[in-house]
Amino acid sequence: MNDTTGFSSPNDDGADDALGQAEEIVNQAASSQTAHVGDQAADKQTADEQAADDALAQAETKAAEHLEDLQRLQAEYVNYRKRVDRDRALMTEAAQASFVEALLPVLDDVAAARQHGDLKEGPFAAIAEKLEETLGRFGWASFGASGEAFDPMIHEALMSQPSTEVDGPTVTEVVQLGHRIGERIVRPARVIVAQPED
Repeated sequence: MNDTTGFSSPNDDGADDALGQAEEIVNQAASSQTAHVGDQAADKQTADEQAADDALAQAETKAAEHLEDLQRLQAEYVNYRKRVDRDRALMTEAAQASFVEALLPVLDDVAAARQHGDLKEGPFAAIAEKLEETLGRFGWASFGASGEAFDPMIHEALMSQPSTEVDGPTVTEVVQLGHRIGERIVRPARVIVAQPED
């Protein structure tokens, strides 16, 4: 029997095959498009991750640089504080030494009066004691005594005499006491020294 539409297919199976092929082409195109979109999304995600990694690396580098700067500044500040403290101590010691130098004539008079027995008692003895106690609180001390070994770092030899009674250079007489503030020698002790005979 003939088809009334006028379209007769010699092979209906061929049309099904063409329709199947068309569907397959559409499906392939759709999956290709999906894969392409997926690849683009993956590429974008990879690029974003790379950018984030680069930004993190730059931030870590800057943080390390800032930390180094901060540590250097802290070290400089610590050194500055030490230098200021040392300079302050040196200036204080220098001021105290200058003050003692100004009082040397008074201290020499007190030592001479004590040596002659004039400061055994009375108001002047009390004043001399208070003066020496006050200076002692600031690190002052006098030094020099007969019989001690001569040390050119703290003694100034005014005269030297040969002697059979000593084995090495020895102080036999203190002409003027030495004075120090802490470890700083304000004036060496002026002494007469006995030297061993050859």
